[in-house]
Amino acid sequence: MPFTGKATFAAGADLPELAEDVSDIIGIVSPHETPLLDHLGDAKRPAFSTVHEWLEDTLLPNFDTLNQTTFTPNPTDATSLTVFNGSRFQVGDLLRPADAPEVIQVTAVAGNVLTVVRRYGGTSGFALANGMKLNILGNAALEGDDAPAARFTSRARRANYTQIFTATVSVSGSMQASRQAGVSDEVDYQKQERMRELLRDLENCVINGTAPASSPQGSASVRRSMNGITRQIATNRFVPGQGGFPSGGGAGTDLNEIVLNTALRTVWEQSQGRVDTIVVSGRQKRAINQFVAASRRFAPESTRMTDLVSVYESDFGVCRIVLSRWAPADSVILLDSSRVSVVPLAGRNFHFKPLSSKGDAFEGLVVGEYTLEFKNENAHGLVRGLTV
Repeated sequence: MPFTGKATFAAGADLPELAEDVSDIIGIVSPHETPLLDHLGDAKRPAFSTVHEWLEDTLLPNFDTLNQTTFTPNPTDATSLTVFNGSRFQVGDLLRPADAPEVIQVTAVAGNVLTVVRRYGGTSGFALANGMKLNILGNAALEGDDAPAARFTSRARRANYTQIFTATVSVSGSMQASRQAGVSDEVDYQKQERMRELLRDLENCVINGTAPASSPQGSASVRRSMNGITRQIATNRFVPGQGGFPSGGGAGTDLNEIVLNTALRTVWEQSQGRVDTIVVSGRQKRAINQFVAASRRFAPESTRMTDLVSVYESDFGVCRIVLSRWAPADSVILLDSSRVSVVPLAGRNFHFKPLSSKGDAFEGLVVGEYTLEFKNENAHGLVRGLTV
């Protein structure tokens, strides 16, 4: 075939000139959205070290638990009570056992042993039991009395570790010079693809990440990684049907309103945290949608069926429901989002770093270094072991 100077798919005396018909739109089906990161938003400040620390404090506790199996003369009249933490009590404290009507007055404190007056103020007596909670209503001070001994709490320093996320971009000179279907610049396209992947991985690590058991700050032989949300929640971890946590009366460990509200109430009772975010997988999102299924009504002229709950409002907070592919399938994560931040190391938010080429190629690195600042872990909750 003689040279014609034409660029065609097929050329010849008897064939028409044909060009490839390729759309300029590239479809990406792989999941890459980051709903939790989008919900939390950008951090207010960066981290300035690979070990990111913050301070937490608490108020003096206003309750304790009985540590006593034998009551003399009996649980209703015993005036010597042993508790786990006697330092929480002062002479003059008024106590209420559990939700009982009785009020008890403390007259002496010796270590973990309290001497008390029962049925204070003419209240009805109540049978005490080992493990019962004693609520401190408040202290009744004497008029003109000396100041009591000062009491205070110690601030606690918490920490998490930054994790480096990297992906390499390498495009040959020929590929970059060639005309691409749907792509005007192959290097820019590869940057965008790797960035989507790293953001996806960042959200996954924010939820499920785990730091090394030893040398978490990293070394030449230990990779540094962050502790995620599910790893850091320790106080409010619930399993339906276990440890006194209700199953809700449903089938097995299905998520229902009793389970969800018990978790929300428990978080509210023992912390000032206000849960405003519920993070769930697809299975548990469908379970939440079914909370209102029995009461949902449609008019005869309705042509659209809505089966969706995006905000759950209870006595313990108004919660936006965030559907994340990376949330554990058997879990519901309860967050006070004001205490959660995804923090970049200063100057190390995601960016492209060109590398010196070893040959005929454009090479670079998409890199970012982030950690999770998770304040007051007892202001959050985690329900695990749900039906999947």
